Amino acid sequence: MKLVDRYILAEWLKVLILMLVVTVGLLFLEDMYGNFGRLIDYEAGLEDILRYYGVLAPSFLPVVLPLALLLSLLYVMGQFQRNNEFVALRSCGFGLFRITRTIWIAGLLLSALYLGFTARVVPWSVEQSRTIWQQIEYAHEAETREIEGVGVTHNLAFDNRREGRLWFMNRYSAFAERGFGVTVSVLNEEREVLRRVLARSAAFDPEAGGWVFYDGREIEFDPETYDTVRSAPFDERLFEDFNESPHFMLLLDRRPRDLSLFELDQVLGFFEEFDSPDRNLYAVQYHGILAGSLSCLIVVGLAIPFSVSGVRVNPMIGVLKSVGLFLVYFLMQNVMRILGEREVMDPALSAWLPNLVMLAVAFILFYRAN
Repeated sequence: MKLVDRYILAEWLKVLILMLVVTVGLLFLEDMYGNFGRLIDYEAGLEDILRYYGVLAPSFLPVVLPLALLLSLLYVMGQFQRNNEFVALRSCGFGLFRITRTIWIAGLLLSALYLGFTARVVPWSVEQSRTIWQQIEYAHEAETREIEGVGVTHNLAFDNRREGRLWFMNRYSAFAERGFGVTVSVLNEEREVLRRVLARSAAFDPEAGGWVFYDGREIEFDPETYDTVRSAPFDERLFEDFNESPHFMLLLDRRPRDLSLFELDQVLGFFEEFDSPDRNLYAVQYHGILAGSLSCLIVVGLAIPFSVSGVRVNPMIGVLKSVGLFLVYFLMQNVMRILGEREVMDPALSAWLPNLVMLAVAFILFYRAN
């Protein structure tokens, strides 16, 4: 690496690190403004609070990295241009790409880092921080109410079309890991009820791989006449063929944007065997996370041309153009997301198209500036 490359890279990295610290700090303050008081109300200890925010920190990366990259490039490139350093380098025969090649290499590395984090680290961060929060919240609730009423989801329904079972629970306690007022209907291919299991409560047994029902009744029906063929009560019974995970049932009760990449992959795997109007919501979010890895290259391609050319007339013109085009990029993402969710466009295409279009625009602008 030559002296020019080292100089440009060092000047930019100093500002990038500062921007990352500032933007991450702002997100921490935002989260603390909304949640720190609740953690105190839940009587969380210092160790739990530090563990929560330590695990939560990696999930900020997809938000702060493109923003910090954009601001740092606009500032550093603008400084180089105002100090006539670009003019000096170009007079020595250096082209714009030769001058900024270390920035482009860094952009590629940051895109790879972004993809690796969103694929591995960020899903872990999202899931673990949610688990820690729930543990703190549930432990506090358990002091003031019965365990069965802690961490309750009401009217939990799950249609397992793959196995032909329709679940309904009046309430499910994630803290007690038990459902109450449970009804499971076993259906044939025509969606006719063959048998139904009703129980006062039920709990998933991970070792047996099935559900244990308590104080219930199993009813069998004639699919043609819907007459009751058999009705047998029981005090406790293990249904090994009922292998639905309660954790997965609860995933479908959350918004797609609240799920990690791993959880989105699980949901899409469940939907792949049959059509569902909800599938596109999860598919758009899944592909959107992966396509976001191109945002670092897009930022590099938009920031450098405008920061170099805009300052010739007014230093703010190039900055405003770059930021404005970046806002157009986010607007395009939201429009494409809506089209993908409404089944107007393929989910993968709706997620990748805005990124590929803006990447092409960035390369064209850079080529013209060069």
